[in-house]
Amino acid sequence: MGAPGSGKSTFCENVMRAGRRTWVRICQDNIANGKPGRRSQCIKTATEALKDGKSIFIDRCNLDREQRAEFVALGGPQAELHAVVLNLPARVCISRSVKRSGHEGNLQGGRAAAVVNRMLHSQEFPEVNEGFSRITFCQSDAEVRELVNSYGSLGPSDSLPHGCFGKRNPDSKVQLGIMRFLKKVEKPTELQSGGSDCQKPIPDEGGGGKSSRILGVKGENRDEEEVGTDDGSRTLAFPSISTADFQFDHEKASDIIVDSVADFLARYDGVRLVLVDLTPSSNILSLVKSKASMRKIDSRRFFTFVGDITRLLSRGSLHCSVIANAANWRLKPGGGGVNAAIFSAAGGALEAATKEQAGTLVPGSSVAVHLPSSSPLHQREGVTHVIHVLGPNMNPQRPNCLGGDYEEGCGVLRAAYSSLFCNFISVVQAHSERNKKQKGEQEQKYEDGSGERKKKKAWGSWAQSLHRFAMEPEKHGDVAMEISDDFVILPDLYPKAKKHVLVVSRLEGVDQLADVRKEHLPLLRKMHEAGMRCAAKFLSDDPSLTFRLGYHSAPSMRQLHLHVISQDFDSDHLKNKKHWNSFNTAFFLDSGDVLEAVERNGAAELASERLLSAELRCHRCRSAHPNVPKLKAHISQCRAPFPAHLMHGDRLVSAPPGPSAVVS
Repeated sequence: MGAPGSGKSTFCENVMRAGRRTWVRICQDNIANGKPGRRSQCIKTATEALKDGKSIFIDRCNLDREQRAEFVALGGPQAELHAVVLNLPARVCISRSVKRSGHEGNLQGGRAAAVVNRMLHSQEFPEVNEGFSRITFCQSDAEVRELVNSYGSLGPSDSLPHGCFGKRNPDSKVQLGIMRFLKKVEKPTELQSGGSDCQKPIPDEGGGGKSSRILGVKGENRDEEEVGTDDGSRTLAFPSISTADFQFDHEKASDIIVDSVADFLARYDGVRLVLVDLTPSSNILSLVKSKASMRKIDSRRFFTFVGDITRLLSRGSLHCSVIANAANWRLKPGGGGVNAAIFSAAGGALEAATKEQAGTLVPGSSVAVHLPSSSPLHQREGVTHVIHVLGPNMNPQRPNCLGGDYEEGCGVLRAAYSSLFCNFISVVQAHSERNKKQKGEQEQKYEDGSGERKKKKAWGSWAQSLHRFAMEPEKHGDVAMEISDDFVILPDLYPKAKKHVLVVSRLEGVDQLADVRKEHLPLLRKMHEAGMRCAAKFLSDDPSLTFRLGYHSAPSMRQLHLHVISQDFDSDHLKNKKHWNSFNTAFFLDSGDVLEAVERNGAAELASERLLSAELRCHRCRSAHPNVPKLKAHISQCRAPFPAHLMHGDRLVSAPPGPSAVVS
């Protein structure tokens, strides 16, 4: 039981897919040969199923005692009666309901929000005295998944403990804040068209730019200005399953990929999926790209990529800490294609770790394997997990061939992608939980040379990317614009303006501006000069631009780096308040000011991270704006002069009428 959009049908399907006992799903929306029917038809079908010794799901809202009464009466000595209450947050149910299409009961789109609201206001939670032997409340998707596992593992003679579990607010019928949320509900905007091949340089999200929110169901606790995170720990790269050695029809496979991706992304925020193929002319990539675009799947969250899945970071600058392997049923190295490549790249550590997790796979299933840090694939590419997945086989030379039975094959392939994505989200959520536990340990105190107590920042895997590039730039192809003994110049992966590059120090141990001392002045001067050369080059191509050079007081990525950024701030990657304020408050320290402070005081004067949450103000006229879209609309038209404090001291770089760039 639960409101529309709470996931009742998905719960049933996931348990039935486990297949350890015979289940029958009864839903009034399709009881009449696939069309809506009457309650009496549901009662009749349920009675017949029970007589046949089958277990049944009554899939309906069942939100009040009267609705449940006739179905409760079916329980008795031969049939235990369980209630599964999917009491997910109202905003989750509403978000899912308004966005879905093709719903069995046609409850979708604009009217869904009002229906969900009405139902949640009038719901009555079940009580044991109604006749239930077990009642389980699920308040989150994580709890739903746990319960799916509990029911999915039941054999024909197994049972679950009796009682009431998980009820947290016994006196509450209506979730707090639902009306406040509903006032904001509008017709959902369509996602941007998606599915694009890409080759991207290394990221820098700006001070605090990387989203720190814990991954959750889409719409829950969502910052309206944040679209998600491009953290590699939340990115899955996967090949197409069963289309090579297992010879699955490409048209059918591409439909299933796009359907599975769309469903997954509708449920979870803050994650990315990347379909990878080694061949630029890949038919499956072309089909998926086209169909994803037609479905208007957000291309920032799902795209196709041409490259070697074992070399995504070193050769493509795409960080994916989780990759999928189109495995064989024995989970062994060898064969050809992706399976051989991944086992070879990962070394013996992957085979040993796989043996600890599982010995074989059945079609439609997957297993996530933690990759030891000793693995070359972990060390070189930052891959922490490999998810082995086995799809259906249409190749008579391979085991378990279906002989062209695409009805069964499509079901198995859908199950394979569902299992793959389920394992991926489990990895991501485990990573988020670890981060929460380590939150209090991320800044450790230490003694510096003066005996002053300081804080030393601990860097996560994602934040190490710049460090890896700086230490071994030759391993990352031709991404670097310039390499010297002291620094490397890289284009920013998520530029916040038309022109945005990073001058990254190669000095080990200087992670951020807080680590800089007077002995580092020669390095800072070289980085400043390199930044000025970059600005001059850009200005020779477009004299209308103006540049600032500076550092973030507290960067989001390890390794000291100087930003060279044009002041138009015309970029789709500038999405939220933190992005803007990290470049347009005192949090951004101009390179010239840093040089003076270090020479005078032996250290830079760092600003507080509280500035990142300051109100949004135009960097020219200093007018205030309520949100980023309105601010960006304003700055595209604003022609006010820059503030006086930026007009001197090497802070702004622009092009005079002459042939070369000078400091204004």
